[in-house]
Amino acid sequence: MTIHFFTSTDPEKMFQEETIIENLSKINETIAIDPSKKGQRIDGFGASFTDSAAFLIDKKLSESEKEKVMTQLFDPQNGIGLSLLRNPMGASDYARTIYSYDDQLEGATDDSLADFSIAHDYESILPLTKWAQKLNPELKVFASPWSAPGWMKDSRKMVTGRLKKEYYALYAQYFVKFIEAYQAAGVEIYAVTPQNEPLFEPKNYPGMFLPAAEESLFVGNYLRPAFLKAGLATKIFGYDHNWDRLDYAFDLLDAAPTTFDGIAWHWYGGQAKAQTRVAAAFPEKEIHFTEGSGGEWILAFEPAFSNLMRQGIDILRNGSRSFILWNMALDENNGPTVPGFGRSTCRGLLKIDQQTSEYAYSLDYYGLAHFSKYVRPQAQRLVTSQSETVKNVAFENKDGSLVVVLFNDSQEEKKLAITLNKEKLATVSLPAKAAGTLLKCSE
Repeated sequence: MTIHFFTSTDPEKMFQEETIIENLSKINETIAIDPSKKGQRIDGFGASFTDSAAFLIDKKLSESEKEKVMTQLFDPQNGIGLSLLRNPMGASDYARTIYSYDDQLEGATDDSLADFSIAHDYESILPLTKWAQKLNPELKVFASPWSAPGWMKDSRKMVTGRLKKEYYALYAQYFVKFIEAYQAAGVEIYAVTPQNEPLFEPKNYPGMFLPAAEESLFVGNYLRPAFLKAGLATKIFGYDHNWDRLDYAFDLLDAAPTTFDGIAWHWYGGQAKAQTRVAAAFPEKEIHFTEGSGGEWILAFEPAFSNLMRQGIDILRNGSRSFILWNMALDENNGPTVPGFGRSTCRGLLKIDQQTSEYAYSLDYYGLAHFSKYVRPQAQRLVTSQSETVKNVAFENKDGSLVVVLFNDSQEEKKLAITLNKEKLATVSLPAKAAGTLLKCSE
């Protein structure tokens, strides 16, 4: 191995380069890589340009600081090389206002979508997305709605409610118009999900209840046919919610096996092994992890960083082609949030103070860096030995380089041997609760 980056329990020692220890007198554990057994290919790692995150980066940083931040986030050589964005289609909880791409006055409808417009996104979201693509040409963009326009729903508003059956066909055209508008602006939408967190109906920010039977009907009879008719190659990933409801994913794929390209997951309930259970029944479908946020519910640095590394490795060991956190940036109050949201406890990759424009990278940024910096798009996971104390995952990049991500989930230092085909690649000492990324360049 030629490069070793590590993050310890000390917040001042984040993603620092260290020297590989070639010969340790005592080895506690061996991580064995078997290159003959391969897992999924990787699409990438990233976060979301919510309305709030895009506003903070674009409007609260100076031009020079904005350039530094964008480079640090997306440039593969001079930054951590984020390669995925998952942007909301309209307002989420992290937006300054509640909006869709076709808002109407109370009581009005727009049955021809004549008023459809992505003008809102031209302010900050689209310019930053295009900038990210320029910095990293391999970047892919996912998109997910938190709600249909309010006039399409039985609640008549974007907060709460269900999509009316009579608007299924029109809502499918809403997706088509969105994708085509982004294409015209120079951004390809690689994939969409029909609904963010379809089993959660929040009372204080946009959301839409969409049971599995309704999602499979909408996608199978309306959305997929609309994409085909429009000549769109955009993928459709179903569910987009927590690991603890396997039944939803199975119901989608049982009802419409040719309609969905895969299943998207969040980490706010259940365990990552749910991904593997669904994949075992539907091996031809893709697995994606599309949202996980850190926040004040885990107060101390070490437990929060440990949770991120533990979950990230498990997500990838359980077949996910992506690992996407939530807000790219939030402010000193963990916002902005939509009016009426209340106190936010989420954490972004950056914290940007709206009053001073000072900013800092969070532990989530550095944790994500352990994966995104060297595991490049189209890398393939290699099967590695399981460990009770040292979580690990390994990848081979297209250029032949080998990347191993480690997290010592024990309370004591571990002296590790890394082997490939039973031949020793390196030995490394990893402190308790520390993460490490090892890189072996191609010959």
